[in-house]
Amino acid sequence: MDFKFVHNNINVTDLNKSTAFYEKALNLKEVKRKEAEDGSFILSYLGDGHTPHALELTWLRDWDRPYNLGDNEFHLALEVDDFEEAKKLHQEMNCICFVNDEMGIYFIADPDNYWIEILPQNH
Repeated sequence: MDFKFVHNNINVTDLNKSTAFYEKALNLKEVKRKEAEDGSFILSYLGDGHTPHALELTWLRDWDRPYNLGDNEFHLALEVDDFEEAKKLHQEMNCICFVNDEMGIYFIADPDNYWIEILPQNH
């Protein structure tokens, strides 16, 4: 058997705010969208333009509270070709939530407080 990654999913409370964040912070753009006929959910798939892997953002119309992310350390990780420029952008966006200088990485938090690890290219 040959398994291949297709997408990862996270649920978001404000789809427009989240898609704007991911485009500005990580240059991820919507590549596909699925909307329920009754308007109960929207799935927005974001791609990086380089790989077939996507981040699926799920918005649920009837969800009325912030998502409980628990105590796990689930996170996404992306590498970037210009680490210092990315860090500068994320500092300006005020979304850096943790820096590990020893490992040479940092994390940003999206509008729902999901963490994304930023790695220099060829880490």
